[in-house]
Amino acid sequence: MAEQPAPPQWGAAVIRRPEMIVAVALSVAAVLGALTLPHAWTTPSVWAVLALFLAFLLTEASQLELEFRRQTFAVSPSELVLVIALVEVGGVWAVIARVAAVAIVLVRQSLPLTKAAYNIGLTVAEVCTALLVLSWLPPLDLDDPLSWLSLVLALLAATVVGILMTCLAIWLSGGFPGWGLLLSAIPAFAVAPLSVVVGVVALLLTRETAWGWVLIGPLVLGAVAMFRQSSHAIRERRTVQQVYDFARRVELVTPDEAGTREIVSAVRELLNADRVALWLPPYLDEGPQLVVDAADGELAWYDGPGDPDDLIRQRALAPDASGPVLLWAARAEPRELAALARRHAREVLGAPVVTAAGEPGYLEVCDRRSDVVTFADGDRSALESMLTHVNAAIRQQQLLSQIRHDGDHDRLTGLPNRQRLGGEIDALLLAEPATARAGLVLAALDGYTDVTDTLGHAASDELLLVTAGLLREHAPPQAVVARMEGGQFAVLLPGLSLAATERAARRLREAASTRARVAGLDLEVALTIGVAAAPVHGSESGTLIQRADVALLAAQGSGGVATYHPVLDQQSLRRLQLGAELETAMADGQISVVFQPIVDTRTADIVSVETLVRWAHPRYGDISPDDFISLAEQIGRIGLLTDHVLDRALDRCRRWLDQDIALSVAVNLSAHCLAEPDIVDRVRRALRHHGVPGELLTLELTEGSVVDDTVRNSTVLADLHALGLRLSMDDFGTGYSSLSQLRLLPIDELKIDKSFVLGMSTSQNESFIARSIVELAHNLGLRVVAEGVEDEVTRDLLTQMGCDKLQGFLVSRPLPEDRLEGWLLARTGVRAAAPGATHRRLFVRT
Repeated sequence: MAEQPAPPQWGAAVIRRPEMIVAVALSVAAVLGALTLPHAWTTPSVWAVLALFLAFLLTEASQLELEFRRQTFAVSPSELVLVIALVEVGGVWAVIARVAAVAIVLVRQSLPLTKAAYNIGLTVAEVCTALLVLSWLPPLDLDDPLSWLSLVLALLAATVVGILMTCLAIWLSGGFPGWGLLLSAIPAFAVAPLSVVVGVVALLLTRETAWGWVLIGPLVLGAVAMFRQSSHAIRERRTVQQVYDFARRVELVTPDEAGTREIVSAVRELLNADRVALWLPPYLDEGPQLVVDAADGELAWYDGPGDPDDLIRQRALAPDASGPVLLWAARAEPRELAALARRHAREVLGAPVVTAAGEPGYLEVCDRRSDVVTFADGDRSALESMLTHVNAAIRQQQLLSQIRHDGDHDRLTGLPNRQRLGGEIDALLLAEPATARAGLVLAALDGYTDVTDTLGHAASDELLLVTAGLLREHAPPQAVVARMEGGQFAVLLPGLSLAATERAARRLREAASTRARVAGLDLEVALTIGVAAAPVHGSESGTLIQRADVALLAAQGSGGVATYHPVLDQQSLRRLQLGAELETAMADGQISVVFQPIVDTRTADIVSVETLVRWAHPRYGDISPDDFISLAEQIGRIGLLTDHVLDRALDRCRRWLDQDIALSVAVNLSAHCLAEPDIVDRVRRALRHHGVPGELLTLELTEGSVVDDTVRNSTVLADLHALGLRLSMDDFGTGYSSLSQLRLLPIDELKIDKSFVLGMSTSQNESFIARSIVELAHNLGLRVVAEGVEDEVTRDLLTQMGCDKLQGFLVSRPLPEDRLEGWLLARTGVRAAAPGATHRRLFVRT
């Protein structure tokens, strides 16, 4: 076994003194040669020496390379020839024949002079070690089995010396390599006894008859051929296994920059490369991305991959490129040499990467860490196989980024939404808690509702776009402009005091006061503004937004700009009153439920009704569910509210069962409820109390609650699922779930968030997201519900995509119980029970 230490490479741990390693190898060879060669002189036949030289040349050229980081072990069948040489021509000629063969192989590999000198010294040292061991033992007599043992010991000693010199060279070049290197060399010790057995048999046979070589020659050639074929098969098996392991690894990467870096690192490790770079084109609101992974862990960037005019990148991304591009310095033209030189690389593999945006990315691999094994066609094939998994991982990351982007950006204006604004505020204030200052301006578009009611949604959308443009144009460069809801916008002003925020708010109002052409009319754009500032009015996003909203309400009463003051804080008093009245409202019937049908896309069967909660307050009128549900969560009453809704839903389901009709009910479950220790028992008791089987209940969970670490690390979802009910992930696409998380959760269906569904009929981007979610869910064995279906075009698009269920105004608005019964009588028919079922089904008549 011979081993070649790695040469100095740019961007890696540089060998301290290559000449020192060569000097050590040649010194060891010289000492061993001086001890053995003067006593090992013989005068063999020229033909015998020539035959052994050719045999050495054949076996040295047939190697199995085993890579260990930068080091490459080369295992060859040359020990077999060494056995014959030691017996037939003596030590001196064995050294000469083997060194000549090794030199020719090294010249063919175009290794540096220091590398070639080291390998020749290693070859001499190994042969002389075998001679030294034989000199301490009785003379060789092939008729004596003890001589066979002597040859085994001699070859084992030569193997040990080769391994030790290899470890010494690695230690001198880059530090102690670890015990893994020694363990990987263990198979080499099996070569010595096998070589002795075959060599002795060959020699004994030829001494019986000179014609023995007629049998031995083909046998040796066949053994060499089998060795080479076995080496090729081992490499192929190793490559297939590595690609499989690579696929498993990149399948689970996270949808962020760390996940992209993990992909690049996996490519580099599989191909044992010095560097791998991945360039991705701009996507959404992010610029182009260049991720580099180097063996030394220090390189963050290098020239070439990010340059659209780079020769290698252009060839890899060319439309007519057939697979990855491979360039070697040894065979390069001047322009190719220049492209390699800017990378400080000897060889480069380049390939295109498919992205969700349509514009291709670019992946390149620089320099095999081994100086003996270089990139070849097999590596191009391996990279091509890996690209399938890389492309899938990148597309999944970008799809989830698109979903996440759309989840925290307004679909119409492209501005950050309320959720994103809250995150920006908290990040700003938490960065420097003691000194951070920020102003928040809430701006309401005057007359927005009138424009919508008079001219329609298209005109009001046009007006919103004009307003968003004015705010972006006149807000300070560092400001964050967001759209809240309806005709309301927000401007976050980092670093401003309250007084500076008030001045900025007035300037914004003046700058945005203009006239705009909307729906053929000249409309006046005017803003009413509420102001709050941190830390004087709050140190976290919820408080700051709420107090700016209070100021906005005050400004709407006075017309202009208002700043928050505690005397304006009637909203807080209102919330306190609502919290105190929550339980009484449930008992008095103020809090009721409405039902919205969900239909099967293919059969028009009503498969479920979603149960939604409403509060008709005697003083404040209809309270938004978002307001009192979040209030119930904050004051610890969400469990009572959930039990109330669940009881109403199951009571309605039981009455349908009594009419011999199977109609499932869906109930929303808050993230706070999942954290309650008795939630499973309460659901079980409710099912038992109403006599409703678990399969007729669906619990809808928000995406954020399902992927919360506390929930995922508990058994609550599995325990709920074990009751026989279905679990649905509501508002999918607005949270942070990933493919790997969805696979591990007991989820039965996904509900596409209505923000994606509403724009499908007019936006290809929304349709692409919806289709991707449907395909993702079906690949995971999940059913898909689309909520917010309001027109037939959207319904037809979802049907073509294979969406399983539809919910929205096109089917029915949420209806109170009495109106639901009337709707069912007027719009539905009764279908016989399905095979194996015991109850009839309802379907929507067309």
